Amino acid sequence: MGKGRVEAFSDGVFAILITIMVLDLKVPHGEHLDALLPLLPVFLSYVLSFIYVGIYWNNHHHLFQASHKVTGAVLWANLHLLFWLSLFPFVTGWMGENHFAALPAAVYGVVLLLAALAYWVLQKTLIAAGAGDSVLKRAIGQDWKGKLSPVLYLLAILTSRWRNQSILP
Repeated sequence: MGKGRVEAFSDGVFAILITIMVLDLKVPHGEHLDALLPLLPVFLSYVLSFIYVGIYWNNHHHLFQASHKVTGAVLWANLHLLFWLSLFPFVTGWMGENHFAALPAAVYGVVLLLAALAYWVLQKTLIAAGAGDSVLKRAIGQDWKGKLSPVLYLLAILTSRWRNQSILP
């Protein structure tokens, strides 16, 4: 299978995720700016998740541009990543509706962590499919940001349990 088909399918999933998240934004009841205040947590969680989805979409695009071969293992690794990303609308909505309370924020962090690990698996699977010293392997290099992100997600998950109150009113 050509990589273009995998990219097109993945792009469709990314577009659907953003659409689902934006549809979760509700119209305020009232015409004044203070009517927006109760919606602030939901909007901020949407912005945060939109940024994450955008980063994954961008990185996914570059990952497949540097790849040349798609195997069955690559297809499954890609679906694994898309599964965790597909949970973004749910955890985004839950966290926003509950004003960044500890448990929803921790579950959001778990989904971010598992998506990061799934992305790492996809990278490794694509490198293995390319065999040898591939362009992708050289492009990824040390990837300190990719290694630091799961550590930060784990720290955020662990520290979220010490918060008894939400961040926002």
